[in-house]
Amino acid sequence: MSKLKVLHIIKSLGRGGAETLLQETLKVHDKNLFEFHYIYFIPWKDQMVEGIKKEGGIVNRFSAKNNITIFLKILSVVRYIKKNDIHLVHCHLPWAGILGRAIFKYSKIKLVYTEHNVQERYHPITKFFNKLTFNWQSIAIAVSEEVANSIQQAIKPSIPIVIVNNGVNVNEFKRNEKKGIEIRNEYGIDADCIIIGTVAVFRFQKRIKEWITVFKKAHQSFPHIRGCIIGDGLLKAEILSHLKEEKMEKYIFFPGLQTNVIPWLSAVDVFMMTSEFEGLPIALLEAMSMNCAIVSTNAGGVKEVIRNGIDGFIEGVYNWEKLEDPLAYLIQNPQEIINYGQRARKRVEERYSINNMTNQIELIYQSLSINK
Repeated sequence: MSKLKVLHIIKSLGRGGAETLLQETLKVHDKNLFEFHYIYFIPWKDQMVEGIKKEGGIVNRFSAKNNITIFLKILSVVRYIKKNDIHLVHCHLPWAGILGRAIFKYSKIKLVYTEHNVQERYHPITKFFNKLTFNWQSIAIAVSEEVANSIQQAIKPSIPIVIVNNGVNVNEFKRNEKKGIEIRNEYGIDADCIIIGTVAVFRFQKRIKEWITVFKKAHQSFPHIRGCIIGDGLLKAEILSHLKEEKMEKYIFFPGLQTNVIPWLSAVDVFMMTSEFEGLPIALLEAMSMNCAIVSTNAGGVKEVIRNGIDGFIEGVYNWEKLEDPLAYLIQNPQEIINYGQRARKRVEERYSINNMTNQIELIYQSLSINK
């Protein structure tokens, strides 16, 4: 039986949630049934490329500088689809989706679109074109119930919307005590020091400055704690300036963008998020799989994953300052960090594994292939 050829189209292959999922799902996809191709556009965001190639993905870049020039690559993508006899296209995030839908409109190739975010987070122009073209596809996947509700309210689509929760590779994302100790030694942090960490692209919705504020308040009461902010982005200079203003440079370290976050999360005890909005954050699921205790705002799909007081602690998006309370509780009760880390791990094993996610996606692919 010939393989079903699937082409993923995405704006970039940098270290973002959607991009990371492409690499992680490829590791567990049935490659006897499927052949996976990838097209991306932004040249300087390519951290996932080598990992995808290593797992057997066929990666191509059609260089573009912005959303408009991405759309102008439509003929190049059409030629690629025809040359490689692609059976099904799977687009991620709005501008790749808009490009794919234009192809669908005229070629009728089967098209799947995954929506990773709530509609409210998008620029008005992006929202307009996303809504205008949304029904030009076979099916849409929402990564959480919150995202699905946002689509229904903002777009009112006539095509099927299915929820496929994001997942994490629980077999790969396991705490590695040796790696964690190596990170601590590198930064001169004692083994018994509690590290509060996060992983994020430095965008405004992640509210890294607010994260620093919460950490500072906790540090004033518990000066032995340390912080770790893993990531990079456009707001880096602004965030580092805020760090200096808060006089936290000695207590929070910035290792930068890390393609492999396992050693870093192995050193982190409590994973804290202060996001204003989310779809269903991969970094959260990875931290849970790594036995980190969770303290977070209830942005987007976070409140579907974390049951407050059971798998971790959540506060309202606009009550982010109250994150200091559960943080203080955990710092004062180190055994509870271990307990909540174990519960977090159990939660993702049961509900948010990459295998569950991939199996659902493969069933969607096969159903579309059968119903040609």
